[in-house]
Amino acid sequence: MRRILISILLCALPFLAGAQIRFGYLSYSEAFRAMPEYAVAQRNLSELRAQYDAEMKRAETEFNKKYEDFLEGQRSFAEAIRRKRQSELQEMMQKNVAFKQKAQQLLEAAERDAFFPLKEKLNSLLVRMGKERGYAFILNTDNNACPYVSNEMGENITADVRQALAAE
Repeated sequence: MRRILISILLCALPFLAGAQIRFGYLSYSEAFRAMPEYAVAQRNLSELRAQYDAEMKRAETEFNKKYEDFLEGQRSFAEAIRRKRQSELQEMMQKNVAFKQKAQQLLEAAERDAFFPLKEKLNSLLVRMGKERGYAFILNTDNNACPYVSNEMGENITADVRQALAAE
């Protein structure tokens, strides 16, 4: 989608050249990571991730202990006891796998929720800067999406955005 938009804009540039079009460009990810709230969100996510990791480690340790106990005693167990313990181990393993998947989903949702207001704040700032400076558009240069930008027509606003975010 972004490449299509860039292609359309680049195709339109020759027709608009007489109008002296101006635009800004920045590294969105650099500006995003420079936000003071980003560090707080990252710290909160790291703490949450550590809690899930600790629970997964605890469950894994518990499973390993039960599995070792099973291996040590399996020869002496009656057939019904051995099947019961195998079933318990299999159920425990399935629950651990399900928990890991659920934890991953919850962490992804927490990351989306934590970063959503930051992205909205950054996007609002970009709209405001674009209007104030009379830009036709602002390009995101991340991931080599725009390998060449004319300095005569465009202005790198990454530092200005970082400064404005720090001041808010």
